Amino acid sequence: AGTQNYSAVHLKGIHAAAHPRIFHNHGSTIQLRGANWNQRRSSTLVWKGRGGMVCNAKIVQDSQLKPASALAGITLSRVSDAQQVDLGGALAASTGKTMLVLGTHAADFNMVEYMQLVRAFWPQIQEKGIQRVMMVVNGEKSSCIKLKDLVDLPDAVELFADPTGEAGRSFGVSRGWRPDDTTLSPRLKLTAMGLGLGPPWGTLPAVLTGYFGNPGGRRNWIETALQQGQLAGRWPYPLELAEDGSILSNKFRLLPLVGGWGRRPFELATLRLQNLLNVQLKHWDALAPVDDRCLTQLGGCTVVGPGGEPIYSWLDQGLCDVPDMHTLLEKL
Repeated sequence: AGTQNYSAVHLKGIHAAAHPRIFHNHGSTIQLRGANWNQRRSSTLVWKGRGGMVCNAKIVQDSQLKPASALAGITLSRVSDAQQVDLGGALAASTGKTMLVLGTHAADFNMVEYMQLVRAFWPQIQEKGIQRVMMVVNGEKSSCIKLKDLVDLPDAVELFADPTGEAGRSFGVSRGWRPDDTTLSPRLKLTAMGLGLGPPWGTLPAVLTGYFGNPGGRRNWIETALQQGQLAGRWPYPLELAEDGSILSNKFRLLPLVGGWGRRPFELATLRLQNLLNVQLKHWDALAPVDDRCLTQLGGCTVVGPGGEPIYSWLDQGLCDVPDMHTLLEKL
């Protein structure tokens, strides 16, 4: 351990002369100091030592390394009982595994999918020993309750109302496209993000996979969310359901050549259409954020162990860019 000297650093194709005090090597972790990087969860740091050896490392924000510290003092009201909870303190006091979702506003694609993912994977979440699940929604208490009811989120999930989105920003989530440009309206910024403009640049890949599918993908949660939506009367109706609500068949299974794919083309896109028409737009007045900054602010999540030690962390990099819950649970 101690200050290391490097002759050059390359980050996402950007070259800058290295300064000996920028880097501190703590075991297997290289921490950047005194540099304002536009960090992504997938950013790769390439450094070249004085001896010519080139090494690679993944860049993570300090908030991801120490989520309990990053969120210390961030106190929000729990929707169920109005109790004020210090999020950082709750993570630090964890005696087992605790999941915290730093969501987006209630009428946003990402927030809806975070709730649908947690609902669909609830048995597996419990099997993995996650004892507590907390979820922050960037909105008023009423919008939290409305979205919870619409997607049938388990009552055991602790919802927190954060009208200003402060918790997410403290965790280090992306504030969206050109967040400090006051000459552009928040709605125009949101439209630009929807068209794929960045940084962040994760919207188009996340959206397009919903149309193109993935032969090796996994779709169980999508079918579960479609089932819940269809039972609630949300169109489109791609499933044939029995009288008891169980799934008899799925029209996507009948697609030629791709019906056996892990995630079929248009399957996830159909769920997102169902959400857009019947949740986000239909109930916009009840779900919309009260702080315009939250229109473009993205989300993230973390799972910590005893004492708040991080096990897994994620930052959204665009609209619809939420974590693969299979991957998350496998990390545990």
